[in-house]
Amino acid sequence: MSENPTVVLVHGAFAEGASWSPVAMRLLGAGLDVRVPAISNRGLGDDAAYVRAFVERVDGPVLLVGHSYGATVAGVAGTADNVRGLVVVAGYVLDVGESPEDLHRRFPEADAARFLECDTYPSPDGATRQEVSIAVDEFPFVAALGIPSDEAAVLAVTQRPIDAGVLAERASAAAWRSLPTWGVVATADHVVNPDAVRFGLERAQAREIRDIPAPHLVTHTHPGDVARLILDAVRAVR
Repeated sequence: MSENPTVVLVHGAFAEGASWSPVAMRLLGAGLDVRVPAISNRGLGDDAAYVRAFVERVDGPVLLVGHSYGATVAGVAGTADNVRGLVVVAGYVLDVGESPEDLHRRFPEADAARFLECDTYPSPDGATRQEVSIAVDEFPFVAALGIPSDEAAVLAVTQRPIDAGVLAERASAAAWRSLPTWGVVATADHVVNPDAVRFGLERAQAREIRDIPAPHLVTHTHPGDVARLILDAVRAVR
């Protein structure tokens, strides 16, 4: 039997690596090697370079999986030589030279736009930048509908904001052009328009697009469904 790829899970905006915990637990239980890098949510180019370097340190083939903004990062970082496939979960699939903003403008604005908060923070070069987060009180409805209220409250206060400039950054690569791709559309997503996710996956000629009636944090509400799709992708690329 061929070697199973290591599954590398990339978290997205308004989340951190532990957002993959329910899925990672199932993948580890299935005997797979799993890694979850932490990204900064500060810049697409920088985050993609970090994930690519992380992937290249893995000994053997990799299945690269991204949720939300992490899917955008994976789409650029996935050009690493040892990546065998790409799984997109509730996130944008960009083409070369395209920004999240470009894809965002093609579709009606998601409900989350009304509940985003912008705050300033200092960058290492001394400049003042802006970061975006979801209002803590609205987070359970916007991103975590269906998750127990106490858990949703923790997710709300541990969210990792994203730099406002990320939306305008253009992808320097499109891994889906040379890799088999699978995807999840969270049909009850209020953070990313599900139609935008579906558009990107269809353009990438994804081998399978799985609709799940879930909010943006589908990794928490339907971890078994997400894990099963990843397992299907693992079997297809090994």
